[in-house]
Amino acid sequence: MSRLEAKKPSFCRSEPLTSERVRATLSVLKGIVTSCYGPAGRLTQLHNGLGGSVCTTSQSAALLANLPVTHPILKILTTSVQNHVSCFSDGGLFTAILCCNLVENVQRIGLTPTTVIKLNKQLLSLCTSYLKSEACGCRIPVNFSSTQILLCLVRSILTSKPACMLTTKEIDHISTLILRAFLLIIPENAQDHIILGKSIIVPLKRQRVIDSTVLPGILIEISEVQLMKILPIKKSGSFKVALFCVSLSGDLSDTGEGNVVVSYGVSLENAVLDQLLNLGRQLVSDHVDLVLCQKVIHPSLKQFFRTHHVIAVDRVGVAVMEPLSKVTGTRPIGSLDSISPSSYGSVKDLCTAKFGFKHFFHIIPNEATVCSLLLCNRNDTAWDELKLTCQTALHALQLTIKEPCVLLGGGCTETHLAAYIRHKTRSEPEGILRDVGCTQTELQLITEAFCSALESLAGSLEHDGGEVLTDGKYGHFWSVQADSPSVVNWPDVLSRCGCGLYSSQEELSWSFLRSARLPFVPQTCLPCEATDSAGNLTLDCFTAKLSGLQVAVETANLILDLSYVIEDKN
Repeated sequence: MSRLEAKKPSFCRSEPLTSERVRATLSVLKGIVTSCYGPAGRLTQLHNGLGGSVCTTSQSAALLANLPVTHPILKILTTSVQNHVSCFSDGGLFTAILCCNLVENVQRIGLTPTTVIKLNKQLLSLCTSYLKSEACGCRIPVNFSSTQILLCLVRSILTSKPACMLTTKEIDHISTLILRAFLLIIPENAQDHIILGKSIIVPLKRQRVIDSTVLPGILIEISEVQLMKILPIKKSGSFKVALFCVSLSGDLSDTGEGNVVVSYGVSLENAVLDQLLNLGRQLVSDHVDLVLCQKVIHPSLKQFFRTHHVIAVDRVGVAVMEPLSKVTGTRPIGSLDSISPSSYGSVKDLCTAKFGFKHFFHIIPNEATVCSLLLCNRNDTAWDELKLTCQTALHALQLTIKEPCVLLGGGCTETHLAAYIRHKTRSEPEGILRDVGCTQTELQLITEAFCSALESLAGSLEHDGGEVLTDGKYGHFWSVQADSPSVVNWPDVLSRCGCGLYSSQEELSWSFLRSARLPFVPQTCLPCEATDSAGNLTLDCFTAKLSGLQVAVETANLILDLSYVIEDKN
């Protein structure tokens, strides 16, 4: 009998944020996510000292999935960010950094958590109302009759992921492919309610990025031996298709639980093979041209199909079953019994293709709402990062259909929003003071902490020691290289603001972002040429950023409201 260990008492800590260790741990997490932020962000490498795979990334999805977090407060933060990313794909680092900034800034003030949380909610409400309003100075409506803004959004997402290791030419090429893939999954006769198709990312590693391409339909990787057995495809016109989600190998693994009763003298293998061949005869008599199987097809059944000029492709995998069903119009067949004619579908054409060192079977649908993005990159790490980035960009485009607008990127939305909140709380504080029941001083303290958190987030885009500034007209973000002289005429060293909308040659005044300055009214109406210059703009997904802002503030409020942390160490 093993020795029983006495149960340890639970570990209880009051006011966890007052602990120096907790603050230091939070600061380390903030340092990690901040170092990855933006186009000039650095890479983080995560690996287990006991072995296992090594992850090199600058994306929050991969970073937080591989980052071991043990402290309860950090778990709250990382779980909130991961939940946000799982829903919106983008804005994970933005959310994490802003949350850390808010907690740090409020800690220095020393106000009661109740007051802080109420005021944070009021300021968040001001932010969301402004960002959703027509008067918002950092929101651009999306006109779907032009692809300029959409292409710019995709390019901005790709540029912000340095681990993809793409050149400018490669970024332009992949951006065009992603937009083309997105347009292919939109039905041609879309009405008010659009049901989007699916983009399948097909891997082709250790190839040039510029060799990536998009094809309508589905690419299924096959071996050269399989290819030679399929060729030549003699039929022209549409192909009748049967799709199986059950194994056609003749084994008994898919029969379910229970006992199999076999009569004396009966060969089980022969009986199953006879059943498979009977199935094959039905398919032939129903004039099926193409049989696709998620699992394995028995060699004898394959030979039977070849004899009757039926193309058979097995091991297609579970990942493409749903797209195959959509493309072919089939209902996946899950039994070896008689097949209903309604289970069959059809495709427009079939062909084979070779990309790099791989062979593919290309299924071309009657109506292309499914496409294959053949994605190439130089090595495994860069390809994994690029795949994640492409999925993020495709999701951002889908979200833009629901909310047809984008936000200015490059830190300009954050600094503009900070300027707007400062002005609003100074000029119209009565409503907030009445709703919260706080003093004017408390409101100004929390406003400054909130706005400083936004500005510090924008400043995190600068990783090379350069100066960060904001202008006194639009409230946009500007950065200066680290080797610039200390006393300069700003228009001589500045080019364009972070989002690229405004030029330094305008009549503007600048101040350092982290310096004290008087509140001002930022210009809230975007110029008419904003859409025309969209090819040069840095943009963010509206829905993802708005959600990230809400999650960051709500998570910070949750952390600030913690009185006790009780851990069971058993």
